[in-house]
Amino acid sequence: MRKLFFITVLLFPLFVQSQIINTESLRKVTDTSGWTGNASVNFSLTKNTNTLIRLNNNIHVQYKMNRHLVLFVNNLGFERAAEQSFVNNGSQHLRYNYKILDYFTWEAFVQSQYNSIAKIKFRGLVGTGPRFKLTSSETFRSYLGTLIMYEHEELNEEVLVINRDWRASTYLSLSYYPTDNLSIVSTTYYQHVLKEFSNYRIATETSLILGIINKLSLRTTYRLTFDATPAEGIPNTFYELTTGVM
Repeated sequence: MRKLFFITVLLFPLFVQSQIINTESLRKVTDTSGWTGNASVNFSLTKNTNTLIRLNNNIHVQYKMNRHLVLFVNNLGFERAAEQSFVNNGSQHLRYNYKILDYFTWEAFVQSQYNSIAKIKFRGLVGTGPRFKLTSSETFRSYLGTLIMYEHEELNEEVLVINRDWRASTYLSLSYYPTDNLSIVSTTYYQHVLKEFSNYRIATETSLILGIINKLSLRTTYRLTFDATPAEGIPNTFYELTTGVM
C-alpha cells in the first residue's frame, strides 16, 4: 500500500459542524489498480459564542481494481468548549463504485455519524444511485450524482427525537487544473426528504490546492452547510475557512 501521512494546522476557522461528508474531495484520481490512502491530524481553534478547541484524525483508504472501487473514510474528533468538558464527533463512510460505462458508474454507500455539538446522537445512512461523468479533459472534469438514501437520525433535544426518512441526494463535482501545480475542486450537495421538500440540506465545499515542492502542497478550503431543520437551538448555517499544508 502506498502510504501518505501529513499533519495539517487549520488557520482562520469560523463556525462549523459539517453535516454532510464530501467524499468527492477524498477520491484519489488514479489509473493504477491497488491500494492508496492517507492519514491526517488536524488542530483548530474556533471563536464564536464560545471558544472551541478541536483535534481531528482522518484515515482514508481506497482500493481500485478494474471496474471496481472501494473507498473507506474514518474521521474522529474531540472538542472542548469554554467551561465545558470534552465532547466528540465522528463519522465512518464506506462507498462502492462499479463502472458500467466510461461515463456511467453505479454507487452504493453506508455511513454512520455522531456529533455532540450539533446534538446528533446518531445518524445512519444507506444509499445507492448512478454517477455520471459530464466532461473530462486534462484541465477540467465534472460529475453528477443522483442517489436515493434512507436516513435514521437520533437528536439529543429535551427528549430524544428520532427521525426516519427517505432522502434524495444530488451532487455536482467540478475540478479545474489550470497548471501542473494548481487545482480547484468544488462540490455541492442537495439532499431533501422525499415527502417533504421543505426539509433539506445544502452543502458546498471549494478547495484551492497549490503545489509548493514535491509532495508538499498548500490547501485552502471553504465549506458552507445549510440545514433547514436542525436540532433545537442549533443554527441553520455552518461555515468554515481553513488553510493548511498537506
